Amino acid sequence: MEDMIKIHLIDREGTEHELDGPTDMNMNLMELCKVYELPVKGTCGGMALCSTCQVYILSDHGLPEMTEDEENMLDQAFFVKDNSRLGCQLHLSEAMDGLKVQLAPETESNA
Repeated sequence: MEDMIKIHLIDREGTEHELDGPTDMNMNLMELCKVYELPVKGTCGGMALCSTCQVYILSDHGLPEMTEDEENMLDQAFFVKDNSRLGCQLHLSEAMDGLKVQLAPETESNA
């Protein structure tokens, strides 16, 4: 399918998953993770009001700039790194094909 991209995601146990994501449904990375039943809570429903969908960007993809809301949320989150983003703010697009991300830890034991 033309409107599909591949996302490579490393879960909190270190297992890599290859996810097929549609680019024609306005879906974000958090929603794609939920489709694959990966442990991403997305407690706020994708409004950048929590950080339960935080991921680390591992590949060199040109992603959209962070919004002020996303930056503010990450300023309050735990386990933030320079490559942290909120999955709910990353809407799937053709430019993301091959993107590699890792789920941020939820607790110290996952860090």
